[in-house]
Amino acid sequence: MDGSGVTHSRRRVTRWQRLVITCASVTSIVALTSVACGEDDPARGRAGAAGLSPTSRPNTDSLSLSPSASPSVQPQRVHRGGGTTNANAPLAGMPPVANPLNLYADAGANMLSPAVKGVPYRIYVPNSEGSSVDVINPHTMQVIRQFSTAENPQHIVPAYDMKTLYATDDRGNQLTPIDPMTGRRAGPDIPVQDPYNMYFTPDGKFAIVVSEAQQRLYFRDPHTFQVRHQISVSCPGIDHIDFSANGGYLIATCEFSSRLVKINLHTRTVMGYLQLPQGSSPQDIKLDPTGRIFYVADRYRSGVWLVKAATFKQIGFIHTGSDAHGLYPSRDAKNLYVTNRGAGSVSVIDFATRKVVHTWHIPGGGSPDMGNTSPDGKVLWLAGRYSSMVYAISTRDGHLIAKIPVGSQPHGLCVWPQPGRFSLGHTGVTR
Repeated sequence: MDGSGVTHSRRRVTRWQRLVITCASVTSIVALTSVACGEDDPARGRAGAAGLSPTSRPNTDSLSLSPSASPSVQPQRVHRGGGTTNANAPLAGMPPVANPLNLYADAGANMLSPAVKGVPYRIYVPNSEGSSVDVINPHTMQVIRQFSTAENPQHIVPAYDMKTLYATDDRGNQLTPIDPMTGRRAGPDIPVQDPYNMYFTPDGKFAIVVSEAQQRLYFRDPHTFQVRHQISVSCPGIDHIDFSANGGYLIATCEFSSRLVKINLHTRTVMGYLQLPQGSSPQDIKLDPTGRIFYVADRYRSGVWLVKAATFKQIGFIHTGSDAHGLYPSRDAKNLYVTNRGAGSVSVIDFATRKVVHTWHIPGGGSPDMGNTSPDGKVLWLAGRYSSMVYAISTRDGHLIAKIPVGSQPHGLCVWPQPGRFSLGHTGVTR
């Protein structure tokens, strides 16, 4: 998720050095570490590691097949705790899917649950280099509050029960709890090792802390954050996650290694890896409304991969724009908004046709990163990673409604409250 550009090299080098230290201890993946950990010049950052400049992309049509990427599935361990070991089986305790043709049917416009009743509509912006959170009132388009966090907050993550927000402070090894009713801190920071990102299992049983530098997923108690399980992966740069339609497995992206990893949530074991073409850098990931296709943004390939859920195979590619990064379904679940951080634009993909139907450019340029849509779906809110701005974009025609100055390197912006029954984490992924 770090970007390119000389002015931001200090942050990239810091995370790269952490990655090199981590990867140096992994001797069983020599071929992989030659790509992700063997770069002689860390100042080149991720572009150097992948062998591509941030603006490089393959010569492909808007949707093309690529037989070069194929999964390497590992044998599944026997689950000794009882219950099913079948990753395709529903995860017990997950709320039932109301509409199999639309997983986001319960997260439509203004479909707010009782859990967020009375919560003020606010935009929470983690300023990674500012070690702070800005709170924006979307009605006045102004920052109304700023409070400090531990070092380097990356994302603002809603809890599974939607009652607390957390800033994940990876360099500070803390979670900063936030009360969405007041828009202020909810107490002291919570010690958690390397929380780059955080998700919640669809049954609400675990918080999954994504420890990028350690190449691990920590399954923690969602209230005390004590470690219950942990999974090490041969997948440098593990960052983003999404879950299957019935919650039986997750797929995570690994941006330093051109890889995806599939994990069985019944057994909490690695099932296998999908190797994308060399030079790829997978970022955000979202399941389509039918539960059949995972969309995976790729910053160095300037577009989105299509991965078939049933087979865990890459089946296509859609070009969007330079440094494709964040993915957000529209409230009616008809479109997918793709942020092109390097191009300063947002691409709109039609889920039905799998084609780009609109491209919205930010006037004067910009670096749209992470965010989400408003509760009514009329505004797309995005952090401008390298412009110290937040963008409010109309989803009706793509015009820029406002640019709001915030702190240094705003990243995983959260729009709250969100419609939906429960939160899967990240910047407000709900179902």
